[in-house]
Amino acid sequence: MILEAAAAVFDELGFDRATIAEILARAGVTKGALYFHFPSKEELALAVLHEQVLDIAVRPQQIKLQEFVDVGQVLSYRLRHDPIQRGAARLAIEPGSNHLDRKQSMLAWTAFIEGLLKESKARGEVMESVNVRETAELFVGAFSGLQIMSKAFSNQGDLSQRLTVFFEHSLPTIAVPAILAKLRLEPERGAQLDAELREHAALEDEEAAEEGADLLDAAP
Repeated sequence: MILEAAAAVFDELGFDRATIAEILARAGVTKGALYFHFPSKEELALAVLHEQVLDIAVRPQQIKLQEFVDVGQVLSYRLRHDPIQRGAARLAIEPGSNHLDRKQSMLAWTAFIEGLLKESKARGEVMESVNVRETAELFVGAFSGLQIMSKAFSNQGDLSQRLTVFFEHSLPTIAVPAILAKLRLEPERGAQLDAELREHAALEDEEAAEEGADLLDAAP
C-alpha cells in the first residue's frame, strides 16, 4: 500500500517534488508506520525501483526469445496502468537526488534480459555472433529512450507500438531466421499477457487459500 502510494506520487511529481506528507496522505498510514519500513524518501524510492524489477517475469513460452519480446510488451502495457511501474519508470530516467542510486535497477533489469538471451542462445534461437550482454544493455537503453518519447507524445499511450517498431528493426540482427518468422510482436500482446498473468496469480492465491483452510481443518 505504501509502495503504490509512493510510486503514484513519484510518477506525478518526480523525486525532488514528492514529499513524505503527500505519500502518507495517499497511503493512509502514520508517519511511524512508513518510517518503520522506509527510513527516508531515498529508501522508499529505491524500494519502488526494486519492486519494478521483481515484477518483470512472464509465463514460459515454447520459444525462449518470445519471452524477451513478451517482457517488453507487458512492461509497456503496465506503464500505462500500473502505479509501481509508472513511478519506477520516472524515477529511473529523470534527474533527482544524488543519493538515489538508479544504477542498481538498471543493472538488475539488464541482468534479467541477459539471462533470457543467454538461454535463447543456448537453445539455438539467437545467432552465434550476438553478444548477449551488449544486446541486453542496448534493449534497456533503447526502452528507456522509447519511454521518454512516448511520455512526451502520448503519456505512454503509444509505447507498445513504438516497442514493436524497435523489435521489427532489431530482431533480424538477433534471431535466427527460422525463429524470427515465428515471433509474435503485435502491440496488443502486452494487454493479453498481462490479463493472463493476473488470472494465473489469482488462481494461485485461491489454491493457496484452500490449502491453508485444509491444513486448519486437519489440525488437531
